[in-house]
Amino acid sequence: MTEYLKAYMQTVSNRLNSFSTREELEEIFLEHKDKIGFMQHERIVHFLVTMLFALILTVFISVLLFTDNVGILLLVTIILVLLGFYIKHYYFLENTVQKMYRVYDEILLRRREMDRKEQS
Repeated sequence: MTEYLKAYMQTVSNRLNSFSTREELEEIFLEHKDKIGFMQHERIVHFLVTMLFALILTVFISVLLFTDNVGILLLVTIILVLLGFYIKHYYFLENTVQKMYRVYDEILLRRREMDRKEQS
């Protein structure tokens, strides 16, 4: 997902710098609006998974406090590492979706500019 989003953001940036007609801008706008919806869904799913892993980690740490089981310590370590990766990925998704909002605003600005030029 990381590479997909990076490639998409680069593509939309290139398209915004090279479009020439109102129709091209509208196509970029509609596609970008759809992508934002997909990424918002992805972000919510990753948030829920991250919170689930945090809850599971809390449960296993609580169990570890009351037992001397080495297996539980191994599980806590594995879950902690996985949670770290989930947090890192969620952070990337969150920041990228916010960048997508800024691109959306830029597209709206360009649409308004084109409207002004057409009215003149």
